[in-house]
Amino acid sequence: MESNLIDLQYPIGRPVLPEGPLTAAQRAGYINQLAALPAALTAAARAAGGVRLENPYRPGGWTGRQVVHHVADVHLNFYLRFRLALTEEHPTIRPFDMNAWAALPDNDATPITVSLALLEALHSRWVTLLWHLTAEQWRRTFFHPLYQQTYTLDQALVQYAWHGQHHLAHLHLLRPVE
Repeated sequence: MESNLIDLQYPIGRPVLPEGPLTAAQRAGYINQLAALPAALTAAARAAGGVRLENPYRPGGWTGRQVVHHVADVHLNFYLRFRLALTEEHPTIRPFDMNAWAALPDNDATPITVSLALLEALHSRWVTLLWHLTAEQWRRTFFHPLYQQTYTLDQALVQYAWHGQHHLAHLHLLRPVE
């Protein structure tokens, strides 16, 4: 039973971060994942349907609605982390309580279409930024105090592309069985 819950929690597995710099081709693949994510999330939410989005994707997990709003919330933070790392010397980013954010009243009161539109606009800006970074800029870093870890922007790109695919897989778990 425990193994099945972990499979539902991490349907695509856990992220594996690179130890060194990515190649241009590897970066392009991850950037393309980020570019495609808003449309893929929209399609997955439509496929799940409105009623199923009110259900958790696993026992003890968030609802589909919470997942969509969570991705918008977190990707706003991810975008800002990139901007901070590009404009400050090794900034310490601010962690936040994702479960507390998911429980805020706007999650229930706001249609998911608002967060999907936000993701579309946000990813348009973010992807444009990413395509214009130099090899030197990809080596810039930030510090995450919760994990006591320094991340390069290459590592952050991999982590954040994984994050989108991770939650996209959660929405796929809500699709009706055919």
